[in-house]
Amino acid sequence: MINSKFWFSPSLGGHTIGTSHCSSFSNRLYNFSGKGDVDPALDSHYVPKLKNKCKPNDVTTLVEMDPGSSKSFDNSYYKLVAKRKSLLTSDDTLLTNAESKTLVMRFANSPSEFFSEFGVSMVKMGNIGVITGTNGEIRKKCAVVN
Repeated sequence: MINSKFWFSPSLGGHTIGTSHCSSFSNRLYNFSGKGDVDPALDSHYVPKLKNKCKPNDVTTLVEMDPGSSKSFDNSYYKLVAKRKSLLTSDDTLLTNAESKTLVMRFANSPSEFFSEFGVSMVKMGNIGVITGTNGEIRKKCAVVN
């Protein structure tokens, strides 16, 4: 079981399923630092493929989070993160810390370890509890406080 001093949750592996709107990551393709540039953390061979799918200001197109297995629960998300082919900046950030990078590589190379740790993290998340009334809020946009 992971015993870490920093925040890392195997539940991020849930990004192996599903899609993301281009608008959630297009800044990485077209205007990363505000100067019309590409996020240097992205694999340079992956960028043209994403640009082919997502044009500037595209808010409707969906892209697989885990191309090739976006409908399967597997560890390929971590394989893509290790290759710098993740859509979201938050996923890519896992490679910026030595400890989290080590875990990314472990999960990329060991499906059984990923499945085991994912299960543990889901149980922990299930035990967090629901915040009700004035103690919490339902966000209109996940990344922004209302």
